[in-house]
Amino acid sequence: MDIAMIGLGRMGANMATRLLGGGHRVVAYNRSEGPIKAIEEVGADGARTLDEIIEKLEAPRAVWVMLPAGDPTESAVNELADSLSEGDVIIDGGNSYYKDTMRRAEMLKEKGLFYVDAGTSGGIWGLKEGYSMMVGGEDEVVERLRPIFETLAPGADMGWGHVGPSGTGHFVKMIHNGIEYGLMQAYAEGFEIMKAKEEFGLELHQIAEIWRYGSVVRSWLLDLTAEALKDDPELSGIEGWVADSGEGRWTVFEAIDRDVPAPVITHSLLMRFVSRQEESYSAKLLAAMRNQFGGHAIKQKEG
Repeated sequence: MDIAMIGLGRMGANMATRLLGGGHRVVAYNRSEGPIKAIEEVGADGARTLDEIIEKLEAPRAVWVMLPAGDPTESAVNELADSLSEGDVIIDGGNSYYKDTMRRAEMLKEKGLFYVDAGTSGGIWGLKEGYSMMVGGEDEVVERLRPIFETLAPGADMGWGHVGPSGTGHFVKMIHNGIEYGLMQAYAEGFEIMKAKEEFGLELHQIAEIWRYGSVVRSWLLDLTAEALKDDPELSGIEGWVADSGEGRWTVFEAIDRDVPAPVITHSLLMRFVSRQEESYSAKLLAAMRNQFGGHAIKQKEG
């Protein structure tokens, strides 16, 4: 099956490579030339403009957009909407906000185009292991694209599924990432407690390896934790600054909108904010209050 891939970041390039390995023809486009040349070397048909993509694909076309959420995806979808033909489909494999996805689907429907949201997980390991995909869109369109999803997934009937109409794929992926935040925070806190028990001299990499097999807390995230601790047990080369993609925030917003208690996910998001503070004003104010009411000692800055 022919498909275009727009956006050749590491994940987009890996997905294109996996599709090529599955016998699909891939027309690849990126704003910069380097990634296009690199993917051409493994068999893709490079394109230098969006119009060239249209020319190189036979209708009905399938164009996979693998760009950051927000303006980059919005711009690409709008440009494609002006060039594609009735019956063509745009697949958004990025982390778009599901309400944006629903709006885009309605806009494209008026033009006779289809919009499929494929919430995609797998990161840099997807090329080898396959990608988990939560797909939203119209039944007949998703079925038409089945060969693409089956190739990208870990197996033809595993790791992917059509979860509902447009927007549902990105909604489910949003919740997936919220859960991911909570799992990561729990691992991080547990390992920090063990590290703080200095008199036991625990080897954290060894413990991670023990837990990887047979334990109820085993997971792929634990596998990756073990790998990180093997390379650098003190994590000396890493700054404790943690970004968020936005999906954790959206999950918390949704929980508030639906009156659903989600304290673990909410706390894990807030802890990422804490990681970005070089100095906490609230912590300083807490220290000042304790000093005011109880005369508790304050740790003064040096210099």
